[in-house]
Amino acid sequence: MSNNFRDLGIQTSLQSALDNMGFTQPTSIQKQVVPYILNETEDLVALAQTGTGKTAAFGLPLLQLTDLSTDTLQTVILAPTRELGQQIFEQLNAFTARSNSYEIALLTGGSSLKDQIESLKSGIQIAVATPGRFIDLIEQQAIHPEEIQNFVLDEADEMIQAFEPALLKIFSALPQSRRTFMFSATMSGELKNIVHNYMSKNPMYITAEMESLGKKDISHQYVVVAPIEKLDVLLYFLNTQGSGRGIIFCRTKAAVNKLAKNLAKRKISSGALHGSLTQGIRDRIMNQFRAGHINILVATDLVARGIDVKELSFIVNYHLPDSATTYVHRSGRTGRAGEKGLSMTILQQEEVSKISEFETELGIKFEAVQKADEQDLRSSNAVVWANKIHKSKLVKDIPATTEKAVKEIFNRLSKEEIIDKILSDYWRQQDK
Repeated sequence: MSNNFRDLGIQTSLQSALDNMGFTQPTSIQKQVVPYILNETEDLVALAQTGTGKTAAFGLPLLQLTDLSTDTLQTVILAPTRELGQQIFEQLNAFTARSNSYEIALLTGGSSLKDQIESLKSGIQIAVATPGRFIDLIEQQAIHPEEIQNFVLDEADEMIQAFEPALLKIFSALPQSRRTFMFSATMSGELKNIVHNYMSKNPMYITAEMESLGKKDISHQYVVVAPIEKLDVLLYFLNTQGSGRGIIFCRTKAAVNKLAKNLAKRKISSGALHGSLTQGIRDRIMNQFRAGHINILVATDLVARGIDVKELSFIVNYHLPDSATTYVHRSGRTGRAGEKGLSMTILQQEEVSKISEFETELGIKFEAVQKADEQDLRSSNAVVWANKIHKSKLVKDIPATTEKAVKEIFNRLSKEEIIDKILSDYWRQQDK
């Protein structure tokens, strides 16, 4: 099988952009999908884990098949989140950097519907969209679905969980003559129904780089806690990770906000990410995370699907995921690009049975980690407290007489004595 994109049939202008981006050798899924889309006519169901190069696998051949002599909408790529849509949009633009002939639009919520309608009127050939905004534009008659020739469903398993009614509505509006390309990490019963009801009779199935999570370099661990201990155990875990970067997953937006506030109060470098935040805020937080200005994201599952950061040391399941599929997507965020990863689950006693279910379904083995004892948790909290003081801003309006009197007292002590006395006072406070 070919070890370069040119042998897969990719044309010179796209190959030049790939060379400039450092894309030297195609991945397993790219080797299989690119020539199939270019040379065959049937639909495609491709199963591959996140981070295996799916965007290039469908993006490159669909760009090459685009009729640049017309400004009609030919290809729609549907993504479950704005973040993933933005990521796909940026990559398509990078692929076409050596050509000014492509018109590609990003059609997601959080941006002006009016502006998107105007861009469609001016003519686009490829659209990257989220389900809700795509339906809005159809209802506004800004998109004529009967003209669409290629329809890509990316992260299909997540899409069906979150947007099944919208997805079925979209499929019903598309022309039967289109080609459909479905990309997913798992194949649920609902997705099998989609394939049966809305795709061609004999779609091509491609499976690539779908090794068991147990074969990836990810350590799966869990710790059992009482509800009141959950935050302290999380803080202890974060202390053990040093400057490592990670994502903490919560089940709801309210839980994300609550946990993020608790971390912020302790001056822990973190940001919250969920669907109710404006696009501007989400973009700012993601840019800070990618740039390394914050080390930890607290996020819901759906929003986190657009996060593609290779240097994640760990993920934490602060709330147990509802399904094995969700666990795959969460844990798959770490241990990428050949790096080691850690997936830590913090759960309560009544949830332990779910672990064995995940082990059976996913072919992985969890390691039970002993919860830190009371003394260790207390010591961990003291470190968090000290870090909070270290990062606190100085108060500028303390009366000069008060500052002078306090300094006179502390000047009688050495630095080590001051630290010992402040720490002792903190320790006694914890006994009360």
